Amino acid sequence: MSTSTPSVRALIAPDKFKGSLTAGEVAQALAAGLRSTAGAGRAVQCDLLPLADGGDGSVDAAVSAGFARHTCQVTGPTGQQVQASIAFDGVTAVVEVANTCGISLLPDGALDALNSSSRGFGEAIRFALSLAPARIVLALGGSASTDGGMGMLSALGYTFTDADGLHLEGTGHALSRIHSVQGFPLPGLAAAELIVASDVSNPLTGPSGAAAIFGPQKGAGPADVARLDAGLVHFVARMADAGSASGPELARHEGAGSAGGIGYACLLLGARQVSGADFFLDLLDFDTRRDTCDVVITGEGSIDLQTLAGKLPAAVARRSGGRPIIAVAGRSLLPRERWADLSLSRVYALADYTSRDSAKDPRLSADLLQQIGREIGQSIH
Repeated sequence: MSTSTPSVRALIAPDKFKGSLTAGEVAQALAAGLRSTAGAGRAVQCDLLPLADGGDGSVDAAVSAGFARHTCQVTGPTGQQVQASIAFDGVTAVVEVANTCGISLLPDGALDALNSSSRGFGEAIRFALSLAPARIVLALGGSASTDGGMGMLSALGYTFTDADGLHLEGTGHALSRIHSVQGFPLPGLAAAELIVASDVSNPLTGPSGAAAIFGPQKGAGPADVARLDAGLVHFVARMADAGSASGPELARHEGAGSAGGIGYACLLLGARQVSGADFFLDLLDFDTRRDTCDVVITGEGSIDLQTLAGKLPAAVARRSGGRPIIAVAGRSLLPRERWADLSLSRVYALADYTSRDSAKDPRLSADLLQQIGREIGQSIH
């Protein structure tokens, strides 16, 4: 009489470890460790589901889930040409800021808050429109610019000129010089549903706006922040003069300040904003994959009190249907007594396994994740 080998089915659904490993690389390393514990009458089945929350890595996550990758050349954040990619499954296209005009694309990493532009993101949207999608998902994380989406709009049919009638490039520096706005969005935009996948709730301007909160991360000093915020206020007024009557109201909308104000420009184009974490869980069919597993393993670069506010691991935990949830992070600042807030049975942090900075060493991160995968495999058997 034959007997079946008992198996554990693990759904490995992490976000990226920012600056170190992609979500796919995190999942692969954990799976290698888990699978190494099979044997002696037991088996481990790993279902890999790299995730994203609307930030950088969104295109890669969609490709991992079966979308096709399409490449295009666009204008990088400071004018250089870069090779970008979008994901498309025949219906939905995913376009992201990070791989078109993101902060990681700045030459030599030199921050340039005033002169960076979102134009490349608009060019990638224009390329996506050539594929005739029914829906375009706009993933806004990781921007280098604070231009209110002026650069993006300039690639999608708008023209900005100064008081002398000279054409303005879309940058934070140019915002305060806008005298007139002409043009209309490309016709194809009206045929596609635009969805902003973001969990940023900041308005466009003011003390909690794009310049004040995110400008310093992009190299803006106090004087630059003041200049950028004033420029964004001016930008809203000029867009209203050009016919965007709802512009001032949209500037106050939650999420208008995401990605240096690209969120505002997307709202001007009629985009609908949704929770990035939950939207990508739906897009990548998380619930169906969850229903076939015994344990869910999730994680991100840092698990802390901000994670509780709705970052991707929190969304995964909320939708795991009572299954055991294990989190893995580069570092964990979440007190053990708060694990229950996310229904976490265990949190593993790379920082507990090394004195080195694993965030700057992808190989070390992968090795430690594989080691943690082995420990998880041994514990769940």
